Amino acid sequence: MNTLIQYLDLRDMMLAGFSMGTGEVTRYLGTYGSGRVARAVLMGAIPPFLLKTPDNADGVDASVFDGIKAAVVADRPAYFKDFLDNFYNVDVLRPARISDHAWQSSFNVAVAASAYAAHACVDTWLTDFRADLPKIDVPVLLVHGDADRILPYPATAARLPALIKDLTVVTVEGGPHNIAWTHPEIVNPALLDFLAE
Repeated sequence: MNTLIQYLDLRDMMLAGFSMGTGEVTRYLGTYGSGRVARAVLMGAIPPFLLKTPDNADGVDASVFDGIKAAVVADRPAYFKDFLDNFYNVDVLRPARISDHAWQSSFNVAVAASAYAAHACVDTWLTDFRADLPKIDVPVLLVHGDADRILPYPATAARLPALIKDLTVVTVEGGPHNIAWTHPEIVNPALLDFLAE
C-alpha cells in the first residue's frame, strides 16, 4: 500500500479499512506515519490483537481459529455459509436488513475465492497491532457493531479508546460485522460527518 500511495503521490488522504482492512490501515500508520494521511477510519476493527495469550487475556482462544481452519479444509462452502450467516447475523436481521439475494451475492464471491487464501488468511487475523496503535497521530473514526460475531466488540472495539489518542467511536447497536450493509443509515452519515470535519 505504501508503494501505491507514493507512486500516486497521494496526500492529505483519508485511509479507511473494513475488517482485515483495518489492520492494513493500522499497520500503515504504525510503520510509515501520517505524513500523507489526514484521517483514518476503522470499521469492524480487527485491532488491537485478536488472539488470547498470557499478556492478552481479552483475546479469543486459539482453538477458535484452529476450528475455523479445520472447517475450511473439511467443507469450504459450508464454512462460508456459517461465516456469512454470522457476518450478517441473519437469524436476527433477515429479511429486514439483509435479503437472501444480498446474502447469496456475498456467498458467490466468497466461494469463488482461492481455497488456499480462505485457509491462509485465518493466520493473518492473529496479527498483533498493539505497538502500532499508540503511533497513530491523526483523528480516527471507529465504527463497530456491538453484536459483531466475527470480530467481537469486547475483544476489539471496546479496547481501542485506550490505545488511540484521537478516537471517535460510533457503536452500532445490534450491528453485525457488515454494518455498512445492514445499517447504512448510521454508517454513511458517520463517515460523511467525519470526512467533513
